[in-house]
Amino acid sequence: MSSTNEEHSYLPVHPDYLEVMEEQVAREQSGKIFYFDESGKVADAAGTAVALKNMAGEGVFVMLDSGARVRVDRIITMFGKPGAAFDEYDAYANACMDCLGGYEKEDL
Repeated sequence: MSSTNEEHSYLPVHPDYLEVMEEQVAREQSGKIFYFDESGKVADAAGTAVALKNMAGEGVFVMLDSGARVRVDRIITMFGKPGAAFDEYDAYANACMDCLGGYEKEDL
């Protein structure tokens, strides 16, 4: 999941998220991780968390026993727990609630 595109550059992750991910790795937690892929679409990966790796020039990744690697700043949920990109996903999901449905404010 690396990209030289500035839009997809690795973003720093709050230490709280990294701590939760480290706990999941230590417990050998398994399940699904939902994340934004390189094209910005929601994707998922399943397996057991086996490591967190800092890949030079790419970012920090969760490594799964299935061979999948997911960049931590793009994780929406990891085994049911919110990840670093959860707020981005939530804003995307609620975007229509910000609009007026074709009406002008004066018409409401």
